[in-house]
Amino acid sequence: MSGPQCCANPPTLSPTSGVGSVIEFGGLKSYVSGPSDSKLAVLLASDVFGYEAPELRKIADKIAAAGYYVVVPDFFNGDPLDPDNAEKLLPVWLSLHEPAKAYEDAKSVIEALKSKGITAIGAAGFCYGAKVVVELAKSSDLIQAGVLLHPSFVTLDDVKEVKAPLAILGAEMDQYTPPELVKQFEEILSSNSEVESFVKIFPGVAHGWTVRYDLDDEMAVKSAEEAQQDTLNWIMKLVK
Repeated sequence: MSGPQCCANPPTLSPTSGVGSVIEFGGLKSYVSGPSDSKLAVLLASDVFGYEAPELRKIADKIAAAGYYVVVPDFFNGDPLDPDNAEKLLPVWLSLHEPAKAYEDAKSVIEALKSKGITAIGAAGFCYGAKVVVELAKSSDLIQAGVLLHPSFVTLDDVKEVKAPLAILGAEMDQYTPPELVKQFEEILSSNSEVESFVKIFPGVAHGWTVRYDLDDEMAVKSAEEAQQDTLNWIMKLVK
């Protein structure tokens, strides 16, 4: 995952974006939104640009408006990818922020959610974050549903191990997880009668389209909003 698509259209990060707030949660600085007394929660795992991306926080707020307590952890501890930093390009940055570490941190966040009385948890991951969510989905005890949006690093073996209901939203023009691979994911999931699944490939869009899109491009906005609604529909169906 070191090509141009991963770093295309980087967001303008804003620590004050969103209607929620930033607190310490599960040992990590996190953006939280929604009713804190809800019994239902959703964890959002960001792409490499981290939890201050305004469009990601908009998605968190949209899910929160449906009654969920949404947590967007800073898995990178204040060090999201900076495409302009020539000394820390993606391969170097990834060596410092491996998805396996983010997965361990995500489990701590989930434990913190459960300790505050949350009874059902969903998780959605974007690009890098999808690897975190697929790891969570390998246990039926951690989350009740997962969504992978334009995933990176997710393998066929990962999908074979999934135990929680899983939705995968892929892009027609994705060099990391091309449609051919998404279709293989779908075949694995559909052959597993014990795991509910939903797989969809969006035409005319590229990797990162759900959180990094041109707000002036009507078709791009429409595709992103459709994927965001699919994500919310999947969560509302299963996290209740």
